[in-house]
Amino acid sequence: MSNITTSQTIGPFSHEAWQWAVDATDATAAALLETTATTITISGAIYDGDGQPINDAQIEAWQPAAAGAEAAQALPGFRRVPSDDAGRFSLRLSQIELPTMGMPATFITVFARGLVKHQFTAIFLDDDSGLAQSAILQQVPENRRPTLIARKTAPGTYHWDIWMQTDKETAFFDYV
Repeated sequence: MSNITTSQTIGPFSHEAWQWAVDATDATAAALLETTATTITISGAIYDGDGQPINDAQIEAWQPAAAGAEAAQALPGFRRVPSDDAGRFSLRLSQIELPTMGMPATFITVFARGLVKHQFTAIFLDDDSGLAQSAILQQVPENRRPTLIARKTAPGTYHWDIWMQTDKETAFFDYV
């Protein structure tokens, strides 16, 4: 009987294990999003503790409330994108009316080399008028909250980086 858990079996080679999914995805098809909602784009980069880009990460976004607007999608409300050689990634998401102000625009899971277990976080939009009342953000120390907030750079476009370590480290959540 092995003492290795399922989260330890992928090792540092996740980029190789998931390359088939990247290769099988037509970039043009991936850019298309069938949704009845308006869309936003959140772009950024992922960095390690030395400030170097992580070029083999997988970023998953999950928007449970977008399932209705994306009913024509194979996996409504779900995205998985790899980081490129400069650690960059971009997510095109449905912008839906959330039932509660201050809810994340999307929930994020990060898979990358050096992680024994994937990390969970969330992205909030800086122009959400309900940020001060967010039950989720209130659980995060005030000085760490900015690591979860994407900055609006143009209409429908936001910037958000992921830092795996350092004093800039993105706030990650434990679910128990």
